[in-house]
Amino acid sequence: MTSLTLTAGDVAAASGGRLVAGNRTAPIGRISTDSRAVAAGDFFVAIRGDRFDAHQFVAAAISSGATGALVDDATVVGSIGRTVVVVQADDTTRALQAIARHVRRESGAKVVAITGSAGKTTTKEVCAELLSTRYSVFRNKGNLNNHIGLPLSLLELRRRPEVAVVELGMNHPGEISTLVAIAEPEVRVWTNVGDAHIGYFATADAIADAKAEILEGATADTVLIANADDPRVMTRAREFRGKLLSFGTADRADVQALAVEMRGLDGIRAKVRTPAGEFTLDTPLTGFGNLSNVLAATAVAVHFEVPLQAIADRAAQLQPAHHRGELLRLPGGITLIDDSYNSSPSALKRSLEILRAANGSARKIAVLGEMLELGTHADRLHRECGRAAYSADLDLLVAVGGGAAQALADEAKTAGLPSSQIAVVGDKAAAVDEVLRRVRPGDLVLVKGSRGIGLDLVVDRLKAEFA
Repeated sequence: MTSLTLTAGDVAAASGGRLVAGNRTAPIGRISTDSRAVAAGDFFVAIRGDRFDAHQFVAAAISSGATGALVDDATVVGSIGRTVVVVQADDTTRALQAIARHVRRESGAKVVAITGSAGKTTTKEVCAELLSTRYSVFRNKGNLNNHIGLPLSLLELRRRPEVAVVELGMNHPGEISTLVAIAEPEVRVWTNVGDAHIGYFATADAIADAKAEILEGATADTVLIANADDPRVMTRAREFRGKLLSFGTADRADVQALAVEMRGLDGIRAKVRTPAGEFTLDTPLTGFGNLSNVLAATAVAVHFEVPLQAIADRAAQLQPAHHRGELLRLPGGITLIDDSYNSSPSALKRSLEILRAANGSARKIAVLGEMLELGTHADRLHRECGRAAYSADLDLLVAVGGGAAQALADEAKTAGLPSSQIAVVGDKAAAVDEVLRRVRPGDLVLVKGSRGIGLDLVVDRLKAEFA
């Protein structure tokens, strides 16, 4: 099937804008919102944000080879000339979203959209892997999952894949609603409700209500893949007007894991019962969180009639995404669990459970960065994680950050972890110094923290030191 073409006229019509310069039949190449990354043939969309205005970079984008621009101010035409395509719309962000929705509809792809407090990216990657055994699949890169990143991802559907798997992120009410309206997914996946971003919400139920926007705009044919082990998810899933397919370890789950064996760093084994039959899951991914992610992806694959043997075979080859629970056995003699991409209290507790269950290392070390966006709940949730750190049988805890990191360390000490086995440092540079001073061959090291703490630097330095 040939790729979907876009013309200047298509962009104007889809965006609700008007063509103020250029030929209506002119082809539109790759659409970009970053003037620094514009290449010859691209079409530049000038986004106006709270702290920036990309309209000041339109001329630079044209100089870099862009064939045109989408703007909200037509006077910019005077500065770039009328030989390029210029489309004017009242709001370029909404116009970008509308163009993406147009491409999504015209592409013919079936869209799978994933939301949840934790596990979105891993579930997306596993879904894409399982579906790719039978279909041509697109997955959005990294965490391009917001009101600008998602449209840029959907524009890639001009290549006409059979299935697109995307994730929907949020930290405020109303955001998932906007993203669902853009993506119009035939299949929606709700992984869980946790405490990520709880600083923006009064309660976990408020988070669940915001995530429940994934249910909006459904028809009788829309499918919801929902976590049967999460009561907040299932309470709201009962209101879904389409078809419900649940996953988990609960007896009522449509895709159910039985006889689960958590094998520490060696992965997970379970019998999985589905509406299409049973198979044995044997995957190198670790921990209960990843079991849930794989079950969610399995439910999607079963809906798309991927053979169970194909699911089992691909699951056996799965590997964590970069910085998301990667297990690295470094030549210098340490085993590193790199979970430095992000953190939340519930996700951290699951990582500590993996550390507790692991066997064979000389010592267990956790380098834990402060968890952000927890608001007034920060002290309490960090203290809960401090108790979990003590329960993980750590030989060394390095807490990184400010007062919340100190609270985590204090609670670990109160629970019984000796002060000689605890270090609190203020930032990632100090964490590097502390870790390199104390880690030695034979150690198992978990590194996990919120993205803003930057503990990927600790990972990079350990990889260099123990290469």
